Amino acid sequence: MHDDIEWRIAPAPIPYAEALAEMEARALAVAEGRARELVWLLEHPPVYTGGTSADPAELLDPRFPVVQTGRGGRYTYHGPGQRIGYVVLDLAKRGRDVRRFVHGLEGWVIDTLGDLGIAAFRAPGRVGIWTMIPGAAGGAPAEAKIGAIGVRVRRWVTLHGFSVNLSPDLAHFGGIVPCGLADFAVTSAKMLGRPTDYATFDEALALRFAAFLQTHSIPQQNWA
Repeated sequence: MHDDIEWRIAPAPIPYAEALAEMEARALAVAEGRARELVWLLEHPPVYTGGTSADPAELLDPRFPVVQTGRGGRYTYHGPGQRIGYVVLDLAKRGRDVRRFVHGLEGWVIDTLGDLGIAAFRAPGRVGIWTMIPGAAGGAPAEAKIGAIGVRVRRWVTLHGFSVNLSPDLAHFGGIVPCGLADFAVTSAKMLGRPTDYATFDEALALRFAAFLQTHSIPQQNWA
């Protein structure tokens, strides 16, 4: 791991609002040169979060707390069995290219899932991480979402990041229109018969981290 970037794994679920406040404080400290950049892997208790494009009509059944946040995107669900990755990087020293960063973030997760036996991909016109699931009643395979991407950039420091469905209760997504895409299912590693424990996913993610930094997101600089 790179000594100039902290890699932190939370040992227990962290309430969304608490994590959001800590992440925003860390991003400010990074922008001011008072703290290292951060990759923070964690889990939240059940919560619905609304991005800057959230449509109230897509909040169908607010059975869990609803938190409005400054990230991009619409409504999504976070909860047990879902790995959250908050990525706080200083793009001011890494190219100042937000589109490149988001593309790299997607690629990092896609490559990690591939290492776990899940063929994931980008879908044109739809942000997030996608894979194929068997069709209903023996029909043709269909696209389903296995991960979400939501990013905010403040003073060239990134906030938020990604979520990946390992083994969440997929019924909990029924309280919203996930990411505003009513015509697509949500799936998980468990539904696909692949590894669902955080340790396995985190290890695979860490092994792909250097490639994310070098190839997808930023110039090769500031490495330990």
